[in-house]
Amino acid sequence: MVDVGGKPHERRRAVASGRVAMSPETATALRSLPKGDALATAQLAGIMAAKRTSELVPLCHPLPLTSIGVELEVGEGGVEIVATVETTAQTGVEMEALTAVSVAALTVYDMAKAVDRDMTIEDVRLLEKKKG
Repeated sequence: MVDVGGKPHERRRAVASGRVAMSPETATALRSLPKGDALATAQLAGIMAAKRTSELVPLCHPLPLTSIGVELEVGEGGVEIVATVETTAQTGVEMEALTAVSVAALTVYDMAKAVDRDMTIEDVRLLEKKKG
């Protein structure tokens, strides 16, 4: 693990996004799937995943997260996911934001796979990373 002990504690923020592409019929049914409300469940899963990133990604520093937001927006052809994570620490939170998006997308996929076998998880990426 990289030594960040000499770095100052600074306010840090990262924003990541991703998409689950699916049929329009699946997109309209996400709140009433056989397993339940995929959007609410995915939002919670993304928040929980961000908090556990250091347990999932080897050599990732455990961080005291001060804010986690996971937004899911349904469009005709799928769900756009955006995660915003903040901390005051010695290293950034981009891995936490990317993990939140990834696990939220996996949760949507898991909950809808019984009704749509052609879904894809796409474009998971970091949109913003800043400190100070």
